[in-house]
Amino acid sequence: MQADAETYEFLLDNLFFVDIDGPEVQKGKLKVMLNVKKSLRAFELNFQIEGLVYVPCDRCLDDVELPINTSDNLVVKFGHEHGGEGDNIIIVPENEGDINVAWLIYEFIALAIPMKHVHAPGKCSKAVIGKLNKHLRAGSGDDDPEDMDDTPDDVIIDNEETESSMDPRWNELKKILDNN
Repeated sequence: MQADAETYEFLLDNLFFVDIDGPEVQKGKLKVMLNVKKSLRAFELNFQIEGLVYVPCDRCLDDVELPINTSDNLVVKFGHEHGGEGDNIIIVPENEGDINVAWLIYEFIALAIPMKHVHAPGKCSKAVIGKLNKHLRAGSGDDDPEDMDDTPDDVIIDNEETESSMDPRWNELKKILDNN
């Protein structure tokens, strides 16, 4: 018996990530190709996801653009209740007969993001890196500023300019730094 196959295409934008409300990604623009092969008691879902996501940089908290290119496969079988038989097999109750793939797509995207989210050298927010380097120099000296960024130590940042362009989330950190 030959299996039937259908292909679906989804274009994901920021609205998808707002609606899904996942912790890892809040912005992105991706294309998803979903190929569904049907057989008598199962469906084979093949996902191809390509595009860009924007996540906070681990150093400066500005958004960093990360490319995503992933292929993932799932087998969906009918059974008596929801469950899974392994990493790539999902059981759906026969009386329901449908599955929402939105969260699965989100998880595939989140798993394709590298563990370390950082800008290319020299692309982090100069204001934040300057503050971090200043804090490191005032610290114990065990920390290596080279790990933070390749911003030269002699960069002078105008405090008035920094105050107005600084992300408001850093105000509390600034209070702590000023107390030290």
